[in-house]
Amino acid sequence: MKTDLQTSRLSLTDLSIEHSEFVLELVNSPEWLKFIGERNVKNDDEAKAYIEKILANPNVQYWVIRLNDSNLAAGIITLIKRDYLEHHDLGFALLPQFSKKGFAFEAADSVVELLKLNPIHQKIVAVTIPDNTNSVQLLEKLGFQFEKTINRANENLSIYGLNVK
Repeated sequence: MKTDLQTSRLSLTDLSIEHSEFVLELVNSPEWLKFIGERNVKNDDEAKAYIEKILANPNVQYWVIRLNDSNLAAGIITLIKRDYLEHHDLGFALLPQFSKKGFAFEAADSVVELLKLNPIHQKIVAVTIPDNTNSVQLLEKLGFQFEKTINRANENLSIYGLNVK
């Protein structure tokens, strides 16, 4: 599903190799490392390889969130069909300087609205660690509800669900 999206303040465009500098900064930001995990991406070549791996996976969609007024890359929205989940997983991450400004909600909400138009998406889920209270609050604001906790790779993960049909 390759689709660009627009909101009043944001543009969501497909991830590409040209986003390597941004990806390098994002995956090494404190929040990413704390709540998502180390990706061992330490230079531009590793960022390009990381992006190529994402782009080669048909079960993964990454949108880059850009600010309309400056065209700066602020974060990402992801939609991933994980082997251990029945439904697609919606994810998001922002650079620290763009947090707490409503951008993640605005971007995620636009993706949820897009998914409502696609009959294959009856439901979507979101996965977070229980300590990530900002993500939990955002998911609840989007209408997701806590469903269960699972243990994956010796880590407890909270699963939230949203019926889109």
